[in-house]
Amino acid sequence: MIDLKGGDDAVLLIHGLTGSPFELKNLARHLNRAGYTVKGPCLAGHGTSIDDLLKTRWQDWYATVREEFDLLKKGHRNVFAAGLCMGALFSLYLAYEVKEDLSAIAMLSTTLSYDGWSLPWYKFLLPVSYYPPLKYFYSYEEREPYGIKDERMRKHIAAALQDNIIAYSKFPSRAMHELFKHIGAVKKIIPEVKTPTLLLHALEDDIASTKNADYVERHIGSSDVRKIFLDNSYHMLTLDFQKDEVAAQTIRFFNEHAG
Repeated sequence: MIDLKGGDDAVLLIHGLTGSPFELKNLARHLNRAGYTVKGPCLAGHGTSIDDLLKTRWQDWYATVREEFDLLKKGHRNVFAAGLCMGALFSLYLAYEVKEDLSAIAMLSTTLSYDGWSLPWYKFLLPVSYYPPLKYFYSYEEREPYGIKDERMRKHIAAALQDNIIAYSKFPSRAMHELFKHIGAVKKIIPEVKTPTLLLHALEDDIASTKNADYVERHIGSSDVRKIFLDNSYHMLTLDFQKDEVAAQTIRFFNEHAG
């Protein structure tokens, strides 16, 4: 868990499916140096074992987000949210639920559709695995390039994944099914979200193409949307070559809406 004390403005960081707060540590440090209080919880079912993950639903993952937001809101002037991959969707859903109580959100590598260049050719068959009996047995394993263009960081992540240290090495079909349920819920509420929104996405995202950020930009109800494409990163923006640029853009956007 990330827990960094700062000023009267706070940021809630939300990691992705099968991930952990580790993937957001660099962003957290930058935000904290800029004066923000930063919290990054480990979502329900994460950080222990895949068996624990399989006992949870997307509502359980989101419940962690909502609980941490409510705690931050009690003691801070402004609260912001930034999420990576699935975490980006949770930040959007949080904005829908709490409205003006959330000052702005940053959506990093938004994933509404798994349409990146590194996914296998048979990805169109994956929905079949969401139903019995495959639902209970199939898992999609993490593979090169692990969402990271930086080869040195990629080697570090690959080694850590073998021991499930910083993330689970597999995406169980049941968990993916829950994620797609949440994606369906998010698509329904996007037009109702009025919160200022920053979209950061890699041009070479290997997991989710730029069409995902374009979709949010077209359908969101907010009149304050900034979309920035990054040219030297893959999916894991907060760990890759441009991680510091991601932090700088996020801080700039949140500062603008902290008044």
